[in-house]
Amino acid sequence: AQLVESGGGLVQPGGSLTLSCSASGFAFRTFAMSWFRQVPGKERELVASVDNINYRTYYLESVKGRFTISRDNVKNTVTLRMNALTPDDAAMYYCKANNGLGLVYWGQGTQVTVSA
Repeated sequence: AQLVESGGGLVQPGGSLTLSCSASGFAFRTFAMSWFRQVPGKERELVASVDNINYRTYYLESVKGRFTISRDNVKNTVTLRMNALTPDDAAMYYCKANNGLGLVYWGQGTQVTVSA
């Protein structure tokens, strides 16, 4: 099983980025998908998730209205569209797959830097 994130980079405050996570080697459609982020010295935090049954979404309070998570069960991808980025959004962003039965996969992360 493999998760590969892409789309990170440097963006100015107020800018936008779209992160993508490409999945392979497992039954993507049966896994809930999430994006987490982590900065040095802090715990990894859940940013957004989308389940695999009703496609219900969850967002961290501080990103509501700015970030949008979506999944494509044909392409086996999950995307995080991030708008109105602030320096507080700068972090390493990780993709996670979880089937709720003990199988959990993580990607290697993609760095998001928000700076003028």
